[in-house]
Amino acid sequence: MDRSGLPRAADRLNGLPHYLAGLPATEALPVPNPSTEESAMTTASPELDVRQEIPARRHELIFATYGALTAGASFVLVNDHDPKPLYYQFAAEHAGQFTWDYLELGPEVWKVRIGRPAA
Repeated sequence: MDRSGLPRAADRLNGLPHYLAGLPATEALPVPNPSTEESAMTTASPELDVRQEIPARRHELIFATYGALTAGASFVLVNDHDPKPLYYQFAAEHAGQFTWDYLELGPEVWKVRIGRPAA
């Protein structure tokens, strides 16, 4: 892949394996929370469906959408697989600055609400 046009994406990809290798084996991803799911039904968040996007473009769209969020806002990511690597990328680059709530756990569709915590 020619990385000359995507230096930020290339840096993310290069750093991700190093971050993952340093995680303790006991660290777990957030799991669905019924109270979160109930609030999801009352609070509308725009959806970002990346299933039709080429894989190389997905993270770029997701991080651009996250970057445009204001404090307290969120969006729902719709994906065709568990976005677990994306969670680790957010944890590496935006530790303590994002929220992550699974809304649907596949097997064909995965939905995750990603947001910026309220100030």
